[in-house]
Amino acid sequence: QVQLVESGGGLVQTGASLRLSCAASGRSFSTEVMGWFRQASGKEREFVAAISGSGDRIYYSDSVKGRFTISRDNAKNTMYLQMNSLKPEDTAVYYCARKKWAYARPWESEALYDYWGQGTQVTVSS
Repeated sequence: QVQLVESGGGLVQTGASLRLSCAASGRSFSTEVMGWFRQASGKEREFVAAISGSGDRIYYSDSVKGRFTISRDNAKNTMYLQMNSLKPEDTAVYYCARKKWAYARPWESEALYDYWGQGTQVTVSS
């Protein structure tokens, strides 16, 4: 059983920054691919970023590339999402998730993730 707890969301203005954290339970965190997804009100959940267990492979959606940075600290069983230059269209509930099979493709598919956190709200005002 894996438990994921997100934190760090909030209300900010356009152009501001936020850092989200995802604290994970379990002994195998350092070997697992982890991802961030988001869901805006009235829209489907979408992929944001993912990172391999060692951190050597990272993927971003085109909408956040260059503004968001995913990282992890395996000693703390924690993953992060640094969000810079936030825009109103980044407003959503952000979820962290564990990818069930590290080598399955594509990493952007939420169907490949089996454990999810409860989500943290990010609101960007214009």
